[in-house]
Amino acid sequence: MAAYVFDSSAVVKRYMRETGTAWVLSLTDPGAGHAIYVAGITGVEVVSALTRQTRSGGLSPTAAATALEQFRHDFAHQYHRVAITPTLLARAMALAETHALQGYDAVQCAVAVVVHTERQALGMPPLTLVSADDALNTAAAAEGLLVEDPNTHP
Repeated sequence: MAAYVFDSSAVVKRYMRETGTAWVLSLTDPGAGHAIYVAGITGVEVVSALTRQTRSGGLSPTAAATALEQFRHDFAHQYHRVAITPTLLARAMALAETHALQGYDAVQCAVAVVVHTERQALGMPPLTLVSADDALNTAAAAEGLLVEDPNTHP
């Protein structure tokens, strides 16, 4: 069983067809047994992305309703949600300053760094950040994390 931190750009691929959707579906299939971590804010970001896709015509209202329902179920039952704490925010601020990350990208990076550190302290194998954001991926790699871009998995 592998462990992954998914940012919003990767999670949304599970609920609407994009480059990398098949690969994301294989990782997030409950039968695969992988641990999937997400930042608590990912819930807001994914609902926002799916809603914006509906308003722009990228998703039909029916497809969007189905996607939102499935996401809310998975968010509650499948993903390991990482709470946004003062300690995590302090780490995110430091990462934003070090790597010139945008706000929520810094939070996503901090989640990956913190979960990775906690897992290593317990003797568990490293995790992989899954993100389609180049700046986030570059920062995470500089922090010593394994990184996968779902856009490289057509």
